[in-house]
Amino acid sequence: MFFLILEPLFQYWHVIILFFTVAILYSSVGFGGGSSYLAILALTGIVFTQIRATSLLCNIVVVTGNVFLFYQQKIIDFKKITPLVLLSIPLAFLGGYLKISQQFFFILLGFTLLFAAITMWLSKRIISSDEKNNNVKPFKNASYGGIIGFISGMVGIGGGIFLAPLLHLTNWDTPKKIAATASFFILVNSIAGFIGQYSNPDFIIDWNLTSILLITVFIGGQIGSRISHKFLTPIQLKKATAILIAFVSTRILWNVLF
Repeated sequence: MFFLILEPLFQYWHVIILFFTVAILYSSVGFGGGSSYLAILALTGIVFTQIRATSLLCNIVVVTGNVFLFYQQKIIDFKKITPLVLLSIPLAFLGGYLKISQQFFFILLGFTLLFAAITMWLSKRIISSDEKNNNVKPFKNASYGGIIGFISGMVGIGGGIFLAPLLHLTNWDTPKKIAATASFFILVNSIAGFIGQYSNPDFIIDWNLTSILLITVFIGGQIGSRISHKFLTPIQLKKATAILIAFVSTRILWNVLF
């Protein structure tokens, strides 16, 4: 039993260190790090069905702390968030439940990560405004949330990487409230996506490795949510992450398509 715990520690020590670092950096700006967890796991050779579930569970652990802190600060506006999650939760469950081929998963993952890298690189322009749009349309928000939730469930992320840029571009609210909204959105969609995957008869996961990674990101997330962006600004973090994710996405697409 003890050897079963030690084996993944030695075999995946580099993954554990990377997960710890990602959890600290992402939680400091209100995100879970799902896209980076996927990028790291995609290069390890782990079975793709396990990659999705592990990423979502790590997301849940990290953003739960963020949501709790945002709730204490009374930043989460549930009245505005409700339309966003109305369709995203069931569609994230459906996306997680669907059985997809390995090739389709990696193509979808590659393009998803490439989109994430581009939006991260351009994020300086879309997070600078403190103005907010008071003319928010619930039906449009529900549509956006549903589409993002479905894609997120299939890929294995919480969807914040799609939602936050969209909310910034539309001046949905202030940057701080958008960060709080993204955290809550990531949490509920990660839970729905994981339940969908767990409900699939083909669900499989390495609990020895996943348990270690969950403990790792919990500690990293708690550190990150408390130090905030003391050492790196959100822009510096996103630019550095964008380069990493762009590299991984192009490598994945090259291997799958060529």
